[in-house]
Amino acid sequence: MSTPIERVPKRLFIAGQWADAASGATMPVEDPATGQILCHVADAGPEDGRRAEEAAVAAQEEWARTAPRARSEILRRAYDIIISRTDELALLMTSEMGKPLAEARGEVAYAAEFFRWFSEEAVRIEGAYGTLPDGRNRMLLMRRPVGPCLLITPWNFPLAMGTRKIGPAIAAGCTMVLKPAPQTPLSTLALAAILQEAGLPDGVLNVVPTSGPGALVEPMLRGGRIRKLSFTGSTQVGRTLLTQCADTVVRTSLELGGNAPFIVFGDADLDVAVDGAMVAKMRNMGEACTAANRFFVHTSVADEFAARLAERMGSLVVGPGTEPGVDVGPLIDQAGRAKVADLVADAVERGAKVLAGGETPDGPGCFYPPTVLTGVDPGSRLMGTEIFGPVAAVLTFDDEDEVVRAANDTEWGLVAYVFTRDLSRALRVGERLEVGMVGLNTGLVSNPAAPFGGVKQSGLGREGGRVGIEEFLEYKYLAIPA
Repeated sequence: MSTPIERVPKRLFIAGQWADAASGATMPVEDPATGQILCHVADAGPEDGRRAEEAAVAAQEEWARTAPRARSEILRRAYDIIISRTDELALLMTSEMGKPLAEARGEVAYAAEFFRWFSEEAVRIEGAYGTLPDGRNRMLLMRRPVGPCLLITPWNFPLAMGTRKIGPAIAAGCTMVLKPAPQTPLSTLALAAILQEAGLPDGVLNVVPTSGPGALVEPMLRGGRIRKLSFTGSTQVGRTLLTQCADTVVRTSLELGGNAPFIVFGDADLDVAVDGAMVAKMRNMGEACTAANRFFVHTSVADEFAARLAERMGSLVVGPGTEPGVDVGPLIDQAGRAKVADLVADAVERGAKVLAGGETPDGPGCFYPPTVLTGVDPGSRLMGTEIFGPVAAVLTFDDEDEVVRAANDTEWGLVAYVFTRDLSRALRVGERLEVGMVGLNTGLVSNPAAPFGGVKQSGLGREGGRVGIEEFLEYKYLAIPA
């Protein structure tokens, strides 16, 4: 019997056909738990990008005319297929990305829900009709798809970030070129095969894995035929893409980095706060833009909170995500692990105390233990960057104004977490925090039915929820004499 890795297509998906790269190039996909090569996939170059773009442009007009119900039913069929193949997709994801199988199954369900949500939104795209104030003209307002889109997805949630972008694009009537992260192309290629099976017409979705994203992406953004970019990734890369979009005024939505504060007030329920911290910090091994980065804990409860968090973190089982009982898989690659280790070393040199973890293990794979640090100097490097690993840095505070200033003292503004039993304080602090999302007494904010996104240098636009489809639609106004 073949394995999920053997069954997934490993070629480019362009105009409904699976094809090799024009150059014949391939690139390896590695298992971060072992460092071994799982397989090779086609490695797209600029010529392949042009072919994918041409396919999306050629399919746009007819796809835009497709009945909303037809688009809806394609998404619903794809949802059903994803759910029916949960175990297979989870194993594929764990193999290329590392997260434990239980967490991968959770991502499959989360990813599928974006298709179900946007299958329902496809038939609810509305316009308006009315008389203008001067009484001399009527107004007909309609919604139209923005046009061919370029979608760029990250490696940390390879299936869900694909469905979160593909779902609204299909629902709105847009065609797409999708470039997955080079570390995790298999989940995206499996998703393309599922959509083809669900009846998506040729050319609507085109998938081009590549090890050279700059040479493939920049010509599309500067060429004038791509009308929408949706990118999830680092703020640094987002700035570059935004510059490239300026030449042809490409409509842009960016979901970029985060530096999430996790605030625990003295009146918080510590059981709830520690549970929330485990979710906000350890989901996806801490490799998430929503991961709690800076833990601000009131001095009256700081020691108890840190001790309880260290006990919980220290008890987690680290190992390959495919093994039973494993709680924490490997980080994505050696560079990611080295970054985390360097940040911890810098904090310790500045006086931080290690309550759990903190040592890079020997042996194969990209593993790093769940780590809790206290007495962290605010000038430590990990306070001003995304850790993207299983490290909780705990600082203390004495009053509300102080912690709000500290929490807002960052260029990012994606998400924050606030734990308190005082409803007035919760609402007041939630309003003052410069972020796009706030978790009140919860460590999980992501939900397909809610708008996901941030402020400041955490990005532009929103994904998910009722507003998610808006990013893929334009308004068109017709003036009609009365």
